[in-house]
Amino acid sequence: MDTVRFWTPSVRQETRADGSILVWQDEPVAEWPRAMTERLLHWAEVTPDAVWIAERQGEGWAEITYAQAAAAVQSIGSALLQHGLSAERPLLILSGNSVAHALMALGAQHVGVPSAALAPAYTLSGGEYTKLRDIADQLTPGMIFADKADKFAPGINAVFGADVPVVSVSGSVEGRQTLSFDALRETPHTDAMQAAYHAITGETVAKFLFTSGTTGSPKAVIQTQAMICSNQQIVRQCFAFMQDTPPVVCDWAPWNHTASGNKVFNMVLMNGGSYYIDDGKPTPGGIGRTIENLHSVQPTWYFNVPLGYQMLLDAFETDKPLRDNFFSKMQMLMYAGAGMPQSVWDRLTRVAEQAREGGVLVTTGFGATETGPFCLMCTERQETSGNLGIPAHGVTLKLVPQGDKLEARVKSPSITPGYWRNPNLSAEAFDEEGFYCFGDALKFAVEGDASKGFVFDGRLAENFKLASGTWVAVGPLRARLTDDLGGLASDAVIAGEGHQELGALITPNWTRLREIAGADLDGEALLADEKVRHATAEALHRHAEAATGSATRIKRVIYLAAPLDFDKGEVTDKGSINQRAVLRHRADLVDSLWSDDPRVIELGTE
Repeated sequence: MDTVRFWTPSVRQETRADGSILVWQDEPVAEWPRAMTERLLHWAEVTPDAVWIAERQGEGWAEITYAQAAAAVQSIGSALLQHGLSAERPLLILSGNSVAHALMALGAQHVGVPSAALAPAYTLSGGEYTKLRDIADQLTPGMIFADKADKFAPGINAVFGADVPVVSVSGSVEGRQTLSFDALRETPHTDAMQAAYHAITGETVAKFLFTSGTTGSPKAVIQTQAMICSNQQIVRQCFAFMQDTPPVVCDWAPWNHTASGNKVFNMVLMNGGSYYIDDGKPTPGGIGRTIENLHSVQPTWYFNVPLGYQMLLDAFETDKPLRDNFFSKMQMLMYAGAGMPQSVWDRLTRVAEQAREGGVLVTTGFGATETGPFCLMCTERQETSGNLGIPAHGVTLKLVPQGDKLEARVKSPSITPGYWRNPNLSAEAFDEEGFYCFGDALKFAVEGDASKGFVFDGRLAENFKLASGTWVAVGPLRARLTDDLGGLASDAVIAGEGHQELGALITPNWTRLREIAGADLDGEALLADEKVRHATAEALHRHAEAATGSATRIKRVIYLAAPLDFDKGEVTDKGSINQRAVLRHRADLVDSLWSDDPRVIELGTE
C-alpha cells in the first residue's frame, strides 16, 4: 500500500477524583480560516480551472471550476442581500444535493446569511407537513430554494406565507414570487456583498442543521463559521494526506446531515478537491446509479453506510473493472451511520487487498451534528470493525461514570453554541464545565489505554431492563446480532423491556434471502420460505451459543416486511434506524414477538 499520511498523535489521559476521565492530544489545532468561503476564493486564485463540484448530465458530468464557483457565489450573495435576507430571515433549501444547491448555500454563507437544508421528504411527503411546520416556525425563512419548484409547490403553499419568495432552477409556485436561479447567478457583484463578507466573524451563523426529530420536533443546531472552519482544520490535521493530494470524492449522502453536509462538503472545499455528486443511493433501486457513477470517477476518499458497502461488495466481487477503477487512487474508506457487521468488514478488507497491495484503511469515527461533526477518529489498521479512535486535535473527551457505563462528553472549538431560539434546550445540552453531552456511552478498546481508542457502548436513553432487573446495552447488542446473522439482516431493533428474554425486529437483506430461498420471491412470501426461516433459526442458535447471559441473547425475531417509515422518524434519509421510534410505531409487532404469531422465528423451533 502506498504511504498515506495521517496525524502522529500524542494522547494524554487523566482520571479525576470523582472517577471521570479526560482524554486529549498534546498538539493544538492550527489556525483556521475566518470563513469557509475564504477557501473558495483562495482556490479560485490558486487553481482557478480545477473542478470543484460536478453533477451528472446525460452520459457525462457537468463540472464547475473554482473560478466559476467564486464568481457565482458572490453574485448570489449580492442578490440575497438585495432581497433582505439575514439570520432572522435565512435561506431555506428544500432540494437534494445539486450544483445549484451548493452555490445557493455558499452564496448565503458568503454574506453572513444562514441557510438550512432539509430532507426533501419533509416537503414531498404530503399529509399535515408537521415537521415542515415546526421548522418554518423556528426559522422564519426569508426565501426558499427549490430546484424543481413544481414538485415542492404543494408543501410550500401549505406551510409558508405568500410573501416568502421561491428561487428555482425550473418551474414556479403559483401565487408567490418565483425567481430564476440563473438570474441570481448573473447578479452583478455589489459593494454591500463585499462589506457583508468582510464583516463575517467566527460567531457569525453559517447554517442550521436539523437533527432528525425522531423523539419530537426537529432541533435547529447552530453552525457558526468558527465551528465549521475549526472542524475542517481538525480534519486536515488528521487526514494529512489531503495536504499532499487534494481529495476527490463521489458522494451520495445528503447535505441536510452533518456527515456530508458539513464534513465531506467542506473537506473538499478546505483542501481544493473535487466533489462529484452521486445521484444514486444505497437502496435496491438506487445502487445501480452509484455503480454507474463509480465507473467514471476515481475517488481518493470514500464514505458510505455499512449497507451501502454491502451492496457495493456484491458488485466489486463480480465486476473487476469497477473494483479496479474504484481502488486505483483510493487512500481511505470510511463508514458511519450504523455499526458495520464483521462479515461486511471482512469482505471489504479482502476486496481492498485484492485490488491494492496492502489494502486500504477502513475506518470510522465518532461525532454528532452538535460537534462539527469530526470529534474522534481511528487511523490505525484494525482486525475488526467498531474502533472509534481517539480525540482529534483540540478535542477533550470526558468520560463520566453512569452506573457501569462511561458517558461521553466533549469540548472543542467546533462545538455548537446551542439550538436556535431555544435557550432552555441549549442549556440542557451541556454540563457544568461546558462539555457537550452526547447521551452515548463509550468504553476503552483496550482497558485503561486511551491511545488504543474507544468503542461504542450504547445510547444511554435506548437501554432498558429485563423483568429480572438486568440492564440491556442496546447499541452493542444490535451490532452483535446483525453480525451474528451473517448477512441475513442489515440491522436490528432490540425489544424486551419488562420481559424475561429478548426479541428483535429484523430489517432483511432481501438479496441474501432470495439467494437462500433459491426462488424469485418477495415480501411476506420470501420471509415465510422454509429455507429462509431455517437459515435464520440456525444463525440465531449460533448467536445464542456465543451470548454471555439473558441481556446479550436474542431468542426470537420477526423480519420487517414493511419498509421503515421516514415520515414517522423510524429511519433517516441516510439509512440510520431510530430504535425508539420503531418500537413506538410498531408496538403491535413487538407484542407479537411473545405470541404464537407464525412470523416469529424462535430459538430452537425451526
